[in-house]
Amino acid sequence: MRSRLLALVVCVFGPPVLAQQPDSAPGFDLTEVMIPMRDGVKLHTTIFVPRGSGGLLPIIFTRTPYGIAHAGNALRGYYGAFASDGYSFAFQDIRGRYTSEGQFVMLRPPRPRDGRDPKAIDEGTDAYDTIDWLLAHVPNNNGRVGMLGISYPGWLTLMAMLDPHPALKAASPQASPADMFLGDDFHHNGAFRLSYGFEYAARMETSKQQEQFEFDRYDTYQWYLDLGPLANVNAKHLHGKIPTWNDFVAHPNYDGFWQRQGAAPYLTRVTVPTLTVAGWWDQEDFYGPLKIYELLEPHDSGHVNSLVVGPWNHGGWAGPAGDKLGAIDFGSPTSRYFQDSILAPWFAHFLKDRGEPRRPEAITFEAGANQWRSWDAWPPRLGTTERRLYFQPGGRLSFDAPTGANAFDSYVSDPAHPVPYRHRPIPATYTPGGSGWPVWLVEDQRFVDDRPDVLTWQTEPLTEDVTIAGAITAKLFVATTRTATGS
Repeated sequence: MRSRLLALVVCVFGPPVLAQQPDSAPGFDLTEVMIPMRDGVKLHTTIFVPRGSGGLLPIIFTRTPYGIAHAGNALRGYYGAFASDGYSFAFQDIRGRYTSEGQFVMLRPPRPRDGRDPKAIDEGTDAYDTIDWLLAHVPNNNGRVGMLGISYPGWLTLMAMLDPHPALKAASPQASPADMFLGDDFHHNGAFRLSYGFEYAARMETSKQQEQFEFDRYDTYQWYLDLGPLANVNAKHLHGKIPTWNDFVAHPNYDGFWQRQGAAPYLTRVTVPTLTVAGWWDQEDFYGPLKIYELLEPHDSGHVNSLVVGPWNHGGWAGPAGDKLGAIDFGSPTSRYFQDSILAPWFAHFLKDRGEPRRPEAITFEAGANQWRSWDAWPPRLGTTERRLYFQPGGRLSFDAPTGANAFDSYVSDPAHPVPYRHRPIPATYTPGGSGWPVWLVEDQRFVDDRPDVLTWQTEPLTEDVTIAGAITAKLFVATTRTATGS
């Protein structure tokens, strides 16, 4: 990112709905099966095998809670580079979703590793059992499987990597959460994301499919303001029927419940070549991919753990172009480049022995210059200099440390008039036709700049270009006159 002016404004998971009617794809034979797991539960799976391919082919496998009715569309879209290169495909509804059997558990924690219960299950065992079945039943497979998925399916890919099936030879967790309290989806450093958490939990757990909560008004900002204390969510609306919401209420702090869901305790070894993918403007899971790569990297003796970060929102690399995000033009079809020149060759190497074994440690897109950069380490070690920016009194931002006893800014926050993060009206996250949620991170935030409870800091005009790369860390020193303060 290049800029002639630096400014900072501090203001005090999105799947499509799918009907469960599987479609086919040209050139593929489609089979629907119910695959048995080790505890007897059967999971609905669709399998696409290319016609007349000849030779032995790898299998690309994706698991999802969002329905697999239109998996055939993926072969014409995001998976197109694979489809044209010779692969079989399997898509699966996870436990308790759509027509799969069993009970759905949001982000089911990994099972105990003590081996005492041979029928203990988690998302990893379900992936393992499915791969075992696929190898025995998908015709003309070469004994190698690759997994990928975006968002929740990315997390499911991550779970399959913990104790992987021997045939799992490549995995790409994309926009996967790593810790739902520290940085992904429901909380950011413990700050609860009320609207997103409420709407996603209701959408996922009202039924086995996806049902949007019915607000009685278009502007959800006012709806949440009128809601009152969070106890009213169950008292007036959910009535204790949504398990994830009940977990939000029961676990407001970073206790064992959240820690068991976090990836850190489990990512202690690199079990399979891993390509982690993130978007610079991911409105849901930016923390997760960077943390997953970071946790695996110390154990990567085989140099098979790599990272890609592009100019995308949540899952934006799955689109057909990726040349724009909101009003920002990146000058080239970044998503198409990623799919054709990074993702497909990476899988082809590990599943088909094609291409060079050594690839860049990290590939990132530099916005502003609008170019892809390759790195031998992430964060970059060579060609970069660590710099510190400091808040100054009076809304100034400088590379020089502040001096004096009054080197601070202050504001008065009124909980009855919270700062909106988007222009009002703010529709529900999953409003049919679009809500603005996917691009709000690139929207101009100056619409709240004149509020007395918003602080803005800005540099003087810079004398040279500044390129930002690597880890960006904010250290805030805050004092408050109240016992409870919103952020």
